[in-house]
Formats: sequence, C-alpha cells, structure tokens
Amino acid sequence: MSNYAAAVNKKRDTLDPDMGRASKLMMPEQEEDGARELFDEMMFQEHEICMKGVQQLRIPVDSEPGKNRRKKGRPRRDSSDSEMVDLHTLLLNCAQALSTDNRRTASELLKRIRQHSTPKGDAAQRLAHYFAEALDARLAGRGSELYQSLMARRTSVADFLKANQLYMAACCCKKVAFIFANKTICNAVVGKSRLHIVDYGLSQGLQWPGLLRMLAAREGGPPEVKITGIDLPQPGFHGAYHIEETGRRLSNFARVFGVPFKFHGIAAKRETVQPEDLNIDRDEVLVVISLCHFRLLMDENLGFDTPSPRDQVLNNIRKMRPDVFIHGIMNGSYGATYFLTRFREALFNYSAQFDLLDATVPRDNEGRLLLERDIFGRSALNVIACEGADRVERPETYKQWQLRNHRAGLRQLPLNPDVVRLVLDKVKDNYHKDFVVDEDQRWLLHRWKGRVLYALSTWVADN
Repeated sequence: MSNYAAAVNKKRDTLDPDMGRASKLMMPEQEEDGARELFDEMMFQEHEICMKGVQQLRIPVDSEPGKNRRKKGRPRRDSSDSEMVDLHTLLLNCAQALSTDNRRTASELLKRIRQHSTPKGDAAQRLAHYFAEALDARLAGRGSELYQSLMARRTSVADFLKANQLYMAACCCKKVAFIFANKTICNAVVGKSRLHIVDYGLSQGLQWPGLLRMLAAREGGPPEVKITGIDLPQPGFHGAYHIEETGRRLSNFARVFGVPFKFHGIAAKRETVQPEDLNIDRDEVLVVISLCHFRLLMDENLGFDTPSPRDQVLNNIRKMRPDVFIHGIMNGSYGATYFLTRFREALFNYSAQFDLLDATVPRDNEGRLLLERDIFGRSALNVIACEGADRVERPETYKQWQLRNHRAGLRQLPLNPDVVRLVLDKVKDNYHKDFVVDEDQRWLLHRWKGRVLYALSTWVADN
C-alpha cells in the first residue's frame, strides 16, 4: 500500500456507515474496499501512471503478426470466393437497406459483414463487428432494450481504471483536456485566495488531483478550493452515492496535500441545476467546466416547446457569470435525426477512433478490448440502433457549439498562447506523430490524421 493510501485509510473511520447501502449497482463491501484503494492510487499517481503507459505503448505495434500485410483502406480478399471485401462499403449498403426497410437485403449484407469481422482483428474488422451488432439490433427493433441492458451491467472498478489508463496513454485528447483545463484554472486564480469549480459531469473526479497538487505547490500557499460536482443520479436507493464517494476521495487527497477543500455534490439532470443551487460567492473565483458531457443533453430534434436542455444549461452558465467557462466537446456530426446521415458520420468518426487504437495499442491488449466493447461499442449501439429520447449520444461539431454558446449570451476568449504551447509540447514529446493539435476560431482542436475528434475553448458571460 502506498503512503497516500495509508494516509487515506486512517480517515475512513469517520465515513457514514449507511453510505454502503445503495442500489443493486453498488459493489460488495470487499470489492468496494479494493476499489477505493485503486482510485486512491490512480488519483495520487495519475501523471506517473499515464506517462508509464505512454512509454509502454512505444513498443512498436507494427511488429505484431499481420499488422502490415495490408495497407490501410485496401479491401480484403475473401479466400473462399476470391472476391474483394470492403467492410465500410458493406456497412454503408446495409444501413442504406435498413433506411428503406429492405430487410432481406440488410440481413444478407449483415451475414457477409459478420463473416469478415471480429473484435480481435484489425481496426476495420473490429469496427465492423460492433457496427454489425448495432445494425442487427436496429433490424430486430430491440436497440433500446439492448442498450439499456448493457448500461445496467456493473463494470468492475479494475476494468474501468484499466480502460481509462489505456486511453490516457494511447490518445492525447483526454490528457490534453486535463492540462488545458488545469492550467487555465491556475491562471484564473493567480493572486486570489478562493476558488469555486462547478463541474458538469464529475464522473470519478480523476482530473482534479492534478489541479490540487499544482495549487498545493503555489507560491504563497494554495487557495481555498470548493468543487461542486454535478452528475446524473444512479438507479437505486441512494442515487448520489457515486458523487459523494468521489467527494470523499477528493477531500482526503486535498487533506494529504494541505489544500483547504470543500465538496458539494448534486445528483440531478444538468439542465435543472440553477445558479442559486450552487452557493456562489462573488468573492471567489468561479470556474465552470464541462469536458464532453453536454453531448448527452437532448437537443431541439425532440421538439421542445421551451429551450432545449442544451440551451438551458448554457443560459444557466451565463447567469452564473463565471470568471471562465471551460468547454470541451466531442466533435461529431452523428447527432442528426435522419438515420442514414447519422450512420455515415458515425462510421467516419468511429473509424478514426478504432484506427488510432490500432496504431498505438497491441491487438491483444485487454484494456483495448474493454475500451472498444464497453465504450465505443455501446455508444455506437446507441447512435445506430436507438431513436427518440432513447438516443442519448448526440454530439455536435465545435462550430455548432460555438453558435449555441454565442446565442446563449457567452463570449469566447482567445486561447492563452502559453497554455497552447504547453499542450503542443506534451503531445509532440509523448504521443503518436499522427496526433495533431491546432487552432481554429479560438478552439483548440485535437486531430487524428486530419479528423477533428475533440475541441476545447474558454468563455465568459457576454457583458
């Protein structure tokens, strides 16, 4: 056990014993104890663990058997009948057949796709495997049922951390977002004694130990820090359990590093949280942040009479009048209403995600299998097989978000050149050469082989 984990364990006697009673999704007590220690280690050594993972992935994946037998994009030859098989074309044709309710053709194409796809092959084979599952669910009319059953499965903490660590090491985007946000916050709080962060989509709070460590080392001592974490309630008796557990971990971490700290957790739909719920004090530096979570908010396509949940959230942020709003988005056009358009855009976007993993991670890596199945596979299922309110994955492009933010009364800030330079150096020194970070319209873009996957920007109320 690390010194940090030991220090944290000493403080657990004060925790509410009833917090272990939650829903069927809660972990058994023995597993929960192990989970807490895993999270403690991850929080304490996030940067070191990430950089170690980056170094381990530098072992040339091109040396894997069969990795370079075929150039990317070339169709594969079917040994049984000597025909050339282009999985992307088969997938598009299958989606076209489904869009016109040509079920017989769709079934025949699905059969061919399954013959040439596998979750353990190259990027195209893996993507085709998960897209075929989604198309099959749509064909059977059980997309929502299947998606809900998959989301109800409890992913072990060890598996969650394994997938998270792998993605941090393989793809620069998440690490870039953490560096960009933390440096922006440190700049905002220079010379100030109190900091309040409103975090939409707290998740497991893995971003914040890095910031707390930076603030602890600040000349003159750290400011008082308050984090308000907003996340959706989980099913069961105690829907705020995961938020409160994250708050306890962060509080213990801050205590070890000597940072005055308070945590306020809110389990609610993001659009329902009002500024008056946040105990905002005008003497504190207020930072609002969302990293890729607003894509899960409903948009105008469901026919809201009032402003959509997306616009409600942005309007509420404007009313908060933050010193800075840090907005990170997953860039994509596969939130469209029309199925075929949505499928085509999803195919291009997910192809880039599977390709970057194929270029950076060995094919037999367990974390990669988890990531592709439980993250990309599930989200692709939702995009392809679900409709209406059941379709929760609704990304927009950074240009679309820019229009939304302006319409909500937010004003975009120029990117800080020092922060941009720090990010560029980190990517250049540690990540694959096909990752490119550049700027457009005051957004910091993360590209893989030219395709924009993520984008970051900063805003204030336009007044």
